[in-house]
Amino acid sequence: MNIKKSISIVIPNYNGKHLLKDYLPYTYAAIENAGVAYEIIIVDDASKDDSVEFIRTGYPQIKLLVNNHNRGFSYSCNQGIAASECELILLLNSDVKLTPDYFSSQWKYFTLPDTFGVMGRIIDMDGDRIQDAARLPKFNGFKLKTAFFYYTDKENDWLYTFYLSGANALIDAAKLKQIGGFYELFSPFYCEDMELSIRAWKLNWKCYYEHKAICRHQVSASTKNYKTAKWVKSIYYRNRFYLHALHLNGIALLGWYIQITIIDMLPKLIAGQFWIWKSYRELFKNSSLISQYKKRVNDLLVKNNSKLTIFNVVDKIKASVKNKKLIRIKL
Repeated sequence: MNIKKSISIVIPNYNGKHLLKDYLPYTYAAIENAGVAYEIIIVDDASKDDSVEFIRTGYPQIKLLVNNHNRGFSYSCNQGIAASECELILLLNSDVKLTPDYFSSQWKYFTLPDTFGVMGRIIDMDGDRIQDAARLPKFNGFKLKTAFFYYTDKENDWLYTFYLSGANALIDAAKLKQIGGFYELFSPFYCEDMELSIRAWKLNWKCYYEHKAICRHQVSASTKNYKTAKWVKSIYYRNRFYLHALHLNGIALLGWYIQITIIDMLPKLIAGQFWIWKSYRELFKNSSLISQYKKRVNDLLVKNNSKLTIFNVVDKIKASVKNKKLIRIKL
């Protein structure tokens, strides 16, 4: 039985001509080796370099979409997702280099009807240091964190991961479209891949990690195009705040607000890290928008007859590794 499926590769791009020039050939090599029908979709997010001309001239077969102004990672990915026509969608960062047999170990996961997606091992561009593997979640009070990365050498141990990295996530296209893609609340970047996976888990779909599917990643090659380090940090914290506000309810939500005020905001302000105030202010300024997205989550749960909470999801992933011999990677 042929378990392979057609793949749409969706690559968001912003000022990444040099990355596309270096890594697109490896993407083509990997998908050609997979031996499946495919398409490559690049969504250019109003690049200021000559990325668009480079793609049109050098890769006329690529389906190119061009944003009229910069809209961020979530919007760009959603444009590519909407335009895709294949059974699976690979969300791929422009700074990721696929290995030749990247897809060969991932087909098995899509024989199961409840698979949302699978991600591979992310290692350094030079050397084999693991940047990203399966993630085990935990709560510190009401704050959701990754306890550690992990993997196993055992052939038949299928591993859950708390979330699929947006850098190399192979996802069931129908489920990704049904769930509504990324939430553009998180634009320009950060936390959208975690939130998407939480939504999938709450619908009782599974996210997997495959250690044999290897890709290399050039650290910070895409985010360095944006403003200052403090600005990037403020966006990261803001989006972490958004994620919790979306998926916590009741007493847990109230406890979280108290916790972030006392533990996150006040100490940083005292230490002179005033950028945190912008993150905190945006949380309240955009409360109405957050409520709209929260309603989308609740409507999805009702439509799919699910009552799972984020606490149920964390418990399920923790329970899945209890009797497995894991190799842990410290954060």
